[in-house]
Amino acid sequence: MINQKLLVSGADYFADTYEINPYYTQKSIDVEKAKAEHAAILDCFREAGIELIKVDPPKDCQDGVYTANWALVKDGVAIMSRLPEARKAEEPYAKAQLEQLGIKTIAVPDNHLFSGQGDSLICGKYLFAGRGYRSDPESQQFAAKTLGLELIQVHAKPQLNDDGTEHINPFTNHADSFWYDIDLAISVIDEHTIAYCREALDEASQQKIDALTDIDKIVVDYDECTKGFANNLVSTGKHVIMSNHAPQLQAELEKRGLICLTPDVTELKKGGGYIRCVSLWLS
Repeated sequence: MINQKLLVSGADYFADTYEINPYYTQKSIDVEKAKAEHAAILDCFREAGIELIKVDPPKDCQDGVYTANWALVKDGVAIMSRLPEARKAEEPYAKAQLEQLGIKTIAVPDNHLFSGQGDSLICGKYLFAGRGYRSDPESQQFAAKTLGLELIQVHAKPQLNDDGTEHINPFTNHADSFWYDIDLAISVIDEHTIAYCREALDEASQQKIDALTDIDKIVVDYDECTKGFANNLVSTGKHVIMSNHAPQLQAELEKRGLICLTPDVTELKKGGGYIRCVSLWLS
C-alpha cells in the first residue's frame, strides 16, 4: 500500500502575489473557497483510511498549502527541496516540521533546484523524476541514489512564446511549462502502475516509459490532464482521490477495482496545484 500517511498544511495564506507558474495568471483567488476545498480533500483522504499529519501553513507563504514540494520522503529519510526564491521561506519551516516527526533531513548538493515530491514520484523501485523547470538533473540523481531508487528521468514539454521560443517565468527566471512539476503529467496508482499523459512528455521520455516492461501504464487523455488535472491525484492502491473532471481516467480506475473519491477543486488549481500537490507522502 502507498500513501498511508500524509503531511498536510492549510490554505490560509493562499494568494497570487507571485505568478511563479503558468496557472497563476487566473486572477481573483477566493481564499475562503480554497480553504473549504482543502478541507474537502482532507475529508476524502480520511475516508480512504489515510493517516494525516496536519501542521499550520507557514505564515505569509502563498504556496505553503502545497506540501508536496517540501521534500521527497522514503523510509524515514527526507531529501529536502530547494525552491524558487518566492518560496524560500517554506524551506526552513518544512525542515523543522519533518525533523519534529523524527525524519532525517538531507539537503541536495551544490545549490541545485529540487521540487520534492512534486517532481519526484516513487513507484516501486523506480523514481519518476522531472527536470528542467523546478528540478535539476543532478538533484534528482542525488535523490535516487540516496534513497536507493532507479531513476527514470523525464522531461515535460515547455511552454512556448508566440515566436516558438521557450517562455521564461519572470519570477523564477527559469523556463516554464504547464507541467512544471511532473506530478501534473504522471501519477502513481500502485507500486506497479502509473497513469500518464504522453503528449505532456518529449519523445525521449515517452520512449523511456515505453521501455519499462514491469510497469503497467494507463494513458491519460490530454484534455483531462490539462483541463481536469487528472494526474494530480493521490492513490493508496485501493482508493484514489482524484479530479471530478476526468471521467475517462476515473472509469478506467474503477474498471480495475479502485474506489474513486472526487472532491471539487477550482481555487487551488489557480496556483498550479491540485490534490497531489497539497499532500506530502510520508509512508
